Amino acid sequence: MDPWEDRWQVGDTPWDHGKAAPPLLEYLERESLEGRVLVPGCGSGHEVRALAKHGAEVVGMDIAPTAIKVASSHSPSNGEVYELENFLSLPARHHGKFDCLVEHTCFCAIDPAEREDYVKAAHQALKPHGKFFGIFFIDVPDPEHEGPPFMSSLRELSNFFDPYFHTVEAWRPNRVFEERKDCLEQVRLMVRR
Repeated sequence: MDPWEDRWQVGDTPWDHGKAAPPLLEYLERESLEGRVLVPGCGSGHEVRALAKHGAEVVGMDIAPTAIKVASSHSPSNGEVYELENFLSLPARHHGKFDCLVEHTCFCAIDPAEREDYVKAAHQALKPHGKFFGIFFIDVPDPEHEGPPFMSSLRELSNFFDPYFHTVEAWRPNRVFEERKDCLEQVRLMVRR
C-alpha cells in the first residue's frame, strides 16, 4: 500500500487544517485564478472547493484513494471534480489542459529526488502561458530532517522552476495557518514558458 494512503487510513494527516490555505484565500480576495485549475496532492480538497467558489473549474488530484474519498464526501462548491492519479506521472489526457495550477503542500511532501518530475508534470499540465500559483515552505534544507515536509531554499526553487516558468511575483503572505506562523513561507505566481 502507498505510504500516503496508509497515513490517510489511520488519520495521520497533520497537514490538513480543515480549511484552505490562508495565503490562497488572501490572494483570492483581491485576484482571481480563472479557467480550468489543477490542484495536485489535493488531499481533502479544501483548496479545490475554495477555488471553485470563486468560479474556477477545478480538478483535484491525489495519489491516496482515501484522500479522494474524503474530498468527494464534502458538498461540492461549484462542480469541482476529484481524480485518483499520480501527478508525477501525469496522464496524457491532462497535458496542456489547464489554465492554472495551485500548489500547496504537494511539492514539500514528495521526495526531493522527485522534484524535477513534479516541475515537468506542472509544465505539461499547463497551457502555454498558464499560471502556477505556489505556496512554498522556505528554509535552508536540514540534512538531519528526514521529512516530510521537505523544505526548499529560494535558490532551489529557482533552480527547479526557472527553466520552465517565469516568476511574475513572489511574496511572503500576511496570513498563514497559526501552526506555521514561525515558518517562512513564500508565495510565487509564475507563468509557464
